[in-house]
Amino acid sequence: MLLSLLASRPRRNRYRRRPSRLTALGKAAVAVTATAFLAIGWASQASRSPEPLAVEREREPESAVRPVSAPPRWPAVAGFGASLAPDTPAAPAGESGPEGDLDAGRSQGFASQPVSPPSVQAIPAALLQVPPTSHARFEQARQRAFGPGTSFPAANLVPAASPAAARATTGRPRLTEWLDASGVSLPGLSAARGAESLARDSAGGRVRVEYSLDESLTQEVFEILRRGRVERGVAIVIDPRTGRLLAYAATDPNGMPVERAYPAASIIKVITAAAMLEQRPDPTAWDCLYEGNKYRLSERRLDRPKRGNPATLEEAIATSNNQCFSQWAIHGLGEPRLRRMLELFGWTARPAIGHAAGEVELAASRYDLGQLGSGLDGVRVTPLHVASLASVLTDGRLVEPRWIDRVVDADDRVVGLPEQATPRRVIHPRTAQNLRELMVATTQRGTARRAFRTRRGVPLLGPVEVAGKTGNLNGSNPSGRYEWFFGVAPANDPTIGVVVLQVHGHLWWARSSELAANILRSVFCEGSACRASLSARFTGLPATARSPVLVTDLE
Repeated sequence: MLLSLLASRPRRNRYRRRPSRLTALGKAAVAVTATAFLAIGWASQASRSPEPLAVEREREPESAVRPVSAPPRWPAVAGFGASLAPDTPAAPAGESGPEGDLDAGRSQGFASQPVSPPSVQAIPAALLQVPPTSHARFEQARQRAFGPGTSFPAANLVPAASPAAARATTGRPRLTEWLDASGVSLPGLSAARGAESLARDSAGGRVRVEYSLDESLTQEVFEILRRGRVERGVAIVIDPRTGRLLAYAATDPNGMPVERAYPAASIIKVITAAAMLEQRPDPTAWDCLYEGNKYRLSERRLDRPKRGNPATLEEAIATSNNQCFSQWAIHGLGEPRLRRMLELFGWTARPAIGHAAGEVELAASRYDLGQLGSGLDGVRVTPLHVASLASVLTDGRLVEPRWIDRVVDADDRVVGLPEQATPRRVIHPRTAQNLRELMVATTQRGTARRAFRTRRGVPLLGPVEVAGKTGNLNGSNPSGRYEWFFGVAPANDPTIGVVVLQVHGHLWWARSSELAANILRSVFCEGSACRASLSARFTGLPATARSPVLVTDLE
């Protein structure tokens, strides 16, 4: 009996679940199948577009403002970067045109356009009224940079120049294209004699349009917008001292035309503050008390409360305080003075040829005036209107923006264009300086502070300070949330102005302030070194620029 008990095995617990061999084999089969599918997917993706991914990793800034995952190549969808030439169809995504080497490493994720030998094509004069803003139109202009009968090598599309050579000379590669002006009334050639002279003396009316747009900077702006997955947006880089546009990019020129006016949002607070400082130059003389949420406005919050949260003018600009600016517009300025300041800034007129005039609604009540002064309603402007603020904040004068440096005929004679309007005084230079000092708080501790600092809290642009202003407002046509950023840098002596406007849908990836910060980093930084003097690479006039000579004067 004892031996039988010792020899017997312990009783097995029938409630204990034993591992099944079939389950283990099933798990192994699922793991092997999943690994195989992933390997096939990675191999197919690498075989399709290995170069754009490599270029994107190389061009990613060392200290990103915000981690944004690299999106796949954008397909050739209607509405984004649609070519303005109907006879130039877009190539399918992932394919290159007849000159495949030209498109590789240059489109970097945009829908490729077929490359054909250069030809001078007749284009309506309306295209000269708006610069090449879409990526497809930009690439089309680059293909037309060489006249008929010239070779079309890939190496000549982007002139090779070392950074040292670009700094040593002022002749950076600018966007140029040949157009056929025969039978077209170009700006500056509206007189019949001038048009006939051009058609007779310039080999059929061919002209070379030399834009002020910097090729490499414009390409970098398009890349920043692509990495930010901006579906509907506009970005402008301007030299505030001369009014020359250095970059003008739009991701959807059909759904969101650059020449149309959009809600100005809180950008108008810059003009409201300018009117206040023109009346009382001391910024500390303007204080405010508000209660509750600083962004919400009601009839009861139009007047200064007996008790509340104090705010200075600098804090109100940095945090975009709607209650404070509404109180100042009603009790400190009034509608006539505020409307007059909007007119002086040019927001009721066209900023340039081919662009819509600004719209300023009449204030029928105190609440309407409060909304007007704070940017909640009542003002619609184009992105070029906002870009013009950069010149006023530089020295108090409004400089007319332009994007054409000159037009040259086939005989290398400069065609006379309309003269640029004389800069006119808008505000006192002291007011402009005070505004810039107040607006620095926006990028250091205000609504855009995160965009201009790395994750470790280090300033993104190093010693270069940025005076900026943000704006957010829901709107329609197109519907969505309109987000602005406007800024000038360096704040103490501006040489660059930047404007970014995008319309967010239900999903968005990057703020306009983040996109603008990366654009400014492309201007003021080389690698990890940032200096204010580096902006001279882009703001210098072309080496070939000469004083314009009328064609009729050559007869």
